Amino acid sequence: MARAAVSRRLSWQVARLAEVRVETPSARTLVLDVPGWPGNLAGQHTDVRLTAEDGYTAQRSYSLGSSGDGERIELTVQRVEDGEVSPYLTDVFAVGDPVEVRGPIGGWFVWRPSDPAPVLLVAGGSGIVPLMAMIRARRAAGAKTPFRLLYSVRSPAELYYADELRGAALSGVEVSYVYTRSAPDGAARAPGRIGVADVNTGGWPASFEPACFVCGPTGFVEAVSDMLLALGHDPRRVKTERFGPTG
Repeated sequence: MARAAVSRRLSWQVARLAEVRVETPSARTLVLDVPGWPGNLAGQHTDVRLTAEDGYTAQRSYSLGSSGDGERIELTVQRVEDGEVSPYLTDVFAVGDPVEVRGPIGGWFVWRPSDPAPVLLVAGGSGIVPLMAMIRARRAAGAKTPFRLLYSVRSPAELYYADELRGAALSGVEVSYVYTRSAPDGAARAPGRIGVADVNTGGWPASFEPACFVCGPTGFVEAVSDMLLALGHDPRRVKTERFGPTG
């Protein structure tokens, strides 16, 4: 039975675009209907495959911004100008169009509402996507688990899920922002890269033994992981997910 379930997850399925939401000038949330989708945990990802008329295929992995049961999933895709897949998904892909997906994939970088430990989420840019799935899973479960999100982004215009994060703050998720290039008027912190002081202030004390999830570009993830270890966090409780130039 377990082998059959894995086989289904690794088989390509046809999904259709049901809805598009604009997140930033270059990022779109794609809501896909996937008949037979088995559901997924917060933090998992899926593969997406495009096939050209001449038979050429290109595929990429994208974090899932959604979790739970049901046959509808969400991906948020950042357009990479010289990419093979993201320009199509953000600029051409239209409601009703098909695309192939397979998954869910991954079982380590996940959060379950049954885990009572405090949670620290640290996102760099589009690394917010799987962490947003965790925030949504907390809300859907009615959990009171202490959550803190530290979100590093170039400017306010590049924030994903801006309205939803404001709502999350009202439901008990503590949200802190680090702007690296330009900050909004009245920001207490000048623009600049994330540092130990940001992680220390926006995170939990190591003595609380929080579950830490860090997602973003490779350099960002490595730097934040080093900061967490320097602050005394247990390396076994620091989980990371990183992506390269193609996202």
